[in-house]
Amino acid sequence: MPAPASNVTPLPMRPARPTIEIDGKRADKLESALLTMELADSVEGMARAELVFGNWGGGDTPGFQHFDRATIEFGKPLKIKLGDDQMFDGRISAITADYPDGGPPTIGVLAEDRLQDLRMARRTRTFERASLADVVSKVASDHGLSPQVDLQAATQLYIAQVNQSDLALLHDLARREDAIIWVEGTDLHAAKLRPADKVDLRWAGSLREFHVEADLASQRTKVVASGWNVADKKVAKHEATDSAVSSETGSTDGGAKILQSALGARVDTIAHALPRDDNEARAVAEASFRHMARRFLTGEGVAETKAALRVGATLAMTGLGKLFDGDYRATAVTHRFDQAAGMRSEFRCERAGLGRP
Repeated sequence: MPAPASNVTPLPMRPARPTIEIDGKRADKLESALLTMELADSVEGMARAELVFGNWGGGDTPGFQHFDRATIEFGKPLKIKLGDDQMFDGRISAITADYPDGGPPTIGVLAEDRLQDLRMARRTRTFERASLADVVSKVASDHGLSPQVDLQAATQLYIAQVNQSDLALLHDLARREDAIIWVEGTDLHAAKLRPADKVDLRWAGSLREFHVEADLASQRTKVVASGWNVADKKVAKHEATDSAVSSETGSTDGGAKILQSALGARVDTIAHALPRDDNEARAVAEASFRHMARRFLTGEGVAETKAALRVGATLAMTGLGKLFDGDYRATAVTHRFDQAAGMRSEFRCERAGLGRP
């Protein structure tokens, strides 16, 4: 007797192994030899890939399999996909080999995205009457990239780059503006937030494991930025409080509020920013307060791999209880593959508020 028809739509099958493209061509031979893979990205870093392949075989070409440099070669574009979803886009920057005791040899490939160019360019120069947008445009032009700026940044009289890489300079300026830097293909982006999808993660489902902590140690009730307004001959000053992050805490309790109630007032003063006027002082103080407040709750976990699980994504966590359910922002993501556990994604995340009982 045939089984009754089911009204349940089966979930789409996800590929068990990633696909690899080198120099625009599918690398089938490398895919079948893949032993481990790590694709890592973070808010204040660059995307990188590390792949390890078996490098010994028999048949028509016995011995070492991938030493001809026809496919694995420095500078070649490398793309990693999971089905139709692109997980990584970069260029090969290192080749490794291992010869274990009692085991077959392996060959490894290391790659980085186009921020690699910015990391390797160290300069000393100044920018006069320039904003973050101006510096991004100049750096992008230096490296053959297209600037994509989505923010309003304050103009500074002078910006000094002293024996500093272009990447470090942009990260420093972006942190001052509560912004982030990243690259997609040949586009260099600067924005307050990195556009990304919302990813639903439920514990004992797509969220395999999770550790989270709410910690007052790095929280403050107020952050003060002060400098000197030369034109008006007066102090430039602003005091940032939890109002700077109220749009993100919503119905949760922020770290500053809990700190004030539990331990009393704790104030930090920023001594190194030296704002020129009250507007710049406000921008510096509030950016620093938000940067601190978002780290009240920090978590790390392991989830099923999805292309949407990327740096900047909103992680909608459920199954964690009233205190820790809610939206987090992914700050670092590492997609891993090995032959024992297959694909999975490790991530770090943060948010500014603790749920109420």
